Amino acid sequence: MSRPQPGEYNPFFERYIQQTKAQDAHSLMAELSTVLENFYTSLPESKADYAYAPGKWTLKEVLQHVTDTERIFSYRLLRVARKDTTPLPSFEENDYVANADANRRSFDAIKQEFLAVRRSSNLLIESLTETQLSNKGVVSNTETSANAIAFILFGHLMHHKAVIEERYL
Repeated sequence: MSRPQPGEYNPFFERYIQQTKAQDAHSLMAELSTVLENFYTSLPESKADYAYAPGKWTLKEVLQHVTDTERIFSYRLLRVARKDTTPLPSFEENDYVANADANRRSFDAIKQEFLAVRRSSNLLIESLTETQLSNKGVVSNTETSANAIAFILFGHLMHHKAVIEERYL
């Protein structure tokens, strides 16, 4: 299965797909998993409560956000890959961050949750056949392929990696 093409996903997600270079979902996972796990789990404790401007998320909140979002994308991937035709709604990221209360948690606990979710996503992607990756469902009011969801999942992680490197470290 090749890279997702326009029309396989909501144009909003183009910016995430553009963050990736791999030609298929399995190569994408092999190329980025270790890089992303090492990056996010090596974030310094000294920056955990840092926000680069008033009203912006702390690094703890960013890590919780990428974890929650990966969990949601992975759930969407499972549903679409299994030919579940139930439309899947959008979610409001700021509400999730506010209700997660990440700043009360230890940075290590958030990192451990991140790793567990990452590894679960990898196992799901590894299990999917080309046929399953080509399945389509409705996500955020747009017909979306399972393959595109896998790319969006990794692209979202890459997007926030770049933001962290630029504004937090």
